[in-house]
Amino acid sequence: MSTNLYQPASTVRKEPQNPSLSRLKFRRQRWLTVHLWLGLTLGLLLSIYGITGSILVFYPELDEWLHPDMLVVEVPADAEYRPLAEIFAAGKAAMPPQAKHNFATYPRNEFAAFKLRFAVADANGAVERWEVGVDPYTAKISGKQLQGRSSDWLPSTFIGLMFELHYALLLPNDISTVVVGLSGILLIISTLTGLIVWWPLTGRWRQALLFKAGAGKVRFNYDLHKTSGFYTMLAMIPVLFSGVYMVLPHNVVAVLEVFSPATYRYWFQSTPPHPGAPAIGMAQAVAIARQQYPTGRPSMIYGAAEPTKTYTVCQDGVDAPGSLLQRRCTVIDRYSAKILDRDDPSLPTASAGEIFTHWQWPLHSGQVFGMTGRILVFITGLVCPVLFVTGVIRWRQKAATRHRRKG
Repeated sequence: MSTNLYQPASTVRKEPQNPSLSRLKFRRQRWLTVHLWLGLTLGLLLSIYGITGSILVFYPELDEWLHPDMLVVEVPADAEYRPLAEIFAAGKAAMPPQAKHNFATYPRNEFAAFKLRFAVADANGAVERWEVGVDPYTAKISGKQLQGRSSDWLPSTFIGLMFELHYALLLPNDISTVVVGLSGILLIISTLTGLIVWWPLTGRWRQALLFKAGAGKVRFNYDLHKTSGFYTMLAMIPVLFSGVYMVLPHNVVAVLEVFSPATYRYWFQSTPPHPGAPAIGMAQAVAIARQQYPTGRPSMIYGAAEPTKTYTVCQDGVDAPGSLLQRRCTVIDRYSAKILDRDDPSLPTASAGEIFTHWQWPLHSGQVFGMTGRILVFITGLVCPVLFVTGVIRWRQKAATRHRRKG
């Protein structure tokens, strides 16, 4: 009789003949085949997503550790930030006139610098991505670095490389969205089939949930695979799904809208009243958002680099009693300063679909549960290569066993 891939031969016991149990085992064997081949074909991608994701959970701290001269500042005795417009102007002055300010990261604490990102196109159409650090207390440039060029295959920084590997596998955009999105969906299926294969049909829950004491390396590998997969499953599925959502938002939202109305903030556009109409500045956009959420601390600020683009200001730490989510994002027309959308699950008009999408980034990053959530996502990412390696080892062990029996 063939034994289960995840059940060591030494632990197989003869069970009384039970037609219902036999059918369940037969079905589980088919799910095992699905789980096996999904794991073997996509396990390497899962490992890449997991390792890079674990690094990116703490990328702000890591980035500051790698570039302290640029991203870490001294706090003066009379600590007070300079006006935001002055800080943005200082960053703009450090770049060529044609540079477009497309993103800004607010300091995460009193020791961090502003991080301003610019895109600079040359005469040949190639685009350079630069990051400029600005001391918030003096509005002076603390440093700048090239992030990458559109003509280069690899980003110029370690953190940039981790992001490109995690979200795009270093593939072109039109290919990466399909590969990363589809692989994410299949990995969710692999996780669910793993749960089916793990489920103890005979009720031996202790054996399913714990390591067997004093067992050999074959059993240890088996126990490591099943327990690490089970105990990280509740984090793995939301992280995988939210990753699919961020890569394929149009497709995911289209499915959600079958059940509930949903919006996606990047769909909103600014409408110029006439050609060459003046636009508000990024600092003014932040001021508008802060009027909506006075207790919130700006975190990510998306610039309106193109004529039809909008400003989006995301704030953390919004006072929202009874809600785990303290992140709010405000979408603002660059010409009229009108608020086009608020990504806010506490609004009376928020639909179930909008609340669901609002959860995706906090779940993916683990920030919804603070440091505890970040650590949980970090550990889940590190488990990914463990699952791949132990699964391959178990597959080879079973293959070797079948070969010996035939011999």
